[in-house]
Amino acid sequence: MRNVFGIPARTAAVLVLSLAVAGGATAAGPLTINGAGATFPYPLYSKWFYEYSNANPGVRFNYQSIGSGGGIKQIIAGTVNFGATDAPMTEEGMKKLPGPILHIPTALGAVVPVYNLDGVASGLKLTPEVLAGIYLGKITRWNDPKIAELNKTMTLPNADIVVAHRSDGSGTTDIFTNYLTTVNT
Repeated sequence: MRNVFGIPARTAAVLVLSLAVAGGATAAGPLTINGAGATFPYPLYSKWFYEYSNANPGVRFNYQSIGSGGGIKQIIAGTVNFGATDAPMTEEGMKKLPGPILHIPTALGAVVPVYNLDGVASGLKLTPEVLAGIYLGKITRWNDPKIAELNKTMTLPNADIVVAHRSDGSGTTDIFTNYLTTVNT
């Protein structure tokens, strides 16, 4: 597990949440902590927020799972108490912040390409180089010799590969793009 300032990430996250809610509810009502960002950790955050709010009734959480790009925009604009992103902010993004922030890893997940190919239920093999070729538009058909060589026991159709991807500011897309850049050097 990663460390933040020499502290295990989980401990750092609890510490930051504790500091954020120090003082608890006011006479005007409960304390609401607003956040926005990545969709991937939303189920985990929902569970954490539910458990924390049950143990601390004076604290409520409002998290909008609008994508990493949206979370970054809102933390830069100062409209939320915390933002969540699948990948750390860039140096360029950090320069736009109204003040210092901490990057605290909270969840770990995998990015996995999927396919929907008639006649091929499972077991299609794609190397990192072939994946990069597909996303760069160099490999455009399912029966391309590079794919066929990896899948000699399959009959691959002479069909176009249709790549689907998100168009918004997605941390998952950022992670996958960085991976493809790394394997395509």
